[in-house]
Amino acid sequence: MSEENKTTESQTEKETLTENEADASQTNESCECQKESSEEATTESTEEKEVTPEERIAELENEVADLKDQLLRRAADFDNYRKRMLKEKQETFDYANAALLGDLLESLDNFDRTIDAAKDATDPKSIADGIKMINTSLVKMLEEKYGLVGYGVEGEEFNPDEHEAIGRCEDENAKTETLKQVYLKGYKLKQKVIRHAKVMVNVPKQ
Repeated sequence: MSEENKTTESQTEKETLTENEADASQTNESCECQKESSEEATTESTEEKEVTPEERIAELENEVADLKDQLLRRAADFDNYRKRMLKEKQETFDYANAALLGDLLESLDNFDRTIDAAKDATDPKSIADGIKMINTSLVKMLEEKYGLVGYGVEGEEFNPDEHEAIGRCEDENAKTETLKQVYLKGYKLKQKVIRHAKVMVNVPKQ
């Protein structure tokens, strides 16, 4: 190979190396620029996210106001609910006996008719029979519809849970305490005593 060709190749290689170094230098500079841009962006983002104390206080005050508003609304709702329950309870108490009173009206009407008929009646027995019919109908309605049961019959065994003794008599033939006389019948509402029977009691003679 001639000296000229060697010289030319050497210059070409140097130029190529110089270009490669230049490209590498540009690449490094580009990377550094990108890194710096990324760091600047991160710094700016961090600065944007930072909240001043005044802004934080304002934010907390808004949250407190919102919670207070919710609390007042719930308190108002609860107060309205309480008033509605009290009203319904009072209405239930006031009209609890409405059904019973409605059923008693028929008996009251029958008593009115009996009283009107008694004005011109000449037979006392017919009046008594009319009253007995009303009494039977009334007792049947109370027993069947409302569970009211009357009790207290002479000869029954005395039960202090159901009977109220207003007097006692010794009886030689009595083996246990029994009802000698019923002055006032007792009544139960289903299984609960609502009025004790007032009775005279026979007790074994000692």
